[in-house]
Amino acid sequence: MDEVEHISVHIARAPSDVYGFASDPRNLPLWARGLARGKVRRAGDEWAVEAPFGKVRIRFAKRNALGVMDHDVRLESGVTVHNPMRVVPNDEGSELIFSLFRRPGMSNKQFAKDKAAVAKDLRKLKALLEGR
Repeated sequence: MDEVEHISVHIARAPSDVYGFASDPRNLPLWARGLARGKVRRAGDEWAVEAPFGKVRIRFAKRNALGVMDHDVRLESGVTVHNPMRVVPNDEGSELIFSLFRRPGMSNKQFAKDKAAVAKDLRKLKALLEGR
């Protein structure tokens, strides 16, 4: 069984607001600096972007009413990393949950670094959506 960390943040906005913003790939550079550094452009049914770790292609789950924002990131090496992500109602706001799986051969240090990067990105999204 793969090791997984579920990283979440509460956002004081309606789930539809969080989903609408976070599921739009063009908004990634505004909050997901661990994935997108620069303009995101459409490439067929994928999105191309420069990531801190090289050029990647991203394929997102189809728009849905369930808050599912899963996305596959295809690295330059050809390896594809699946990233489950959800927004769910939580009281008057939302909970955004990202499931980070440890990739084969990943060191404890790299896994901790990836976890910190995801948490930082989610905090940035929270700040943007809460107007801070």
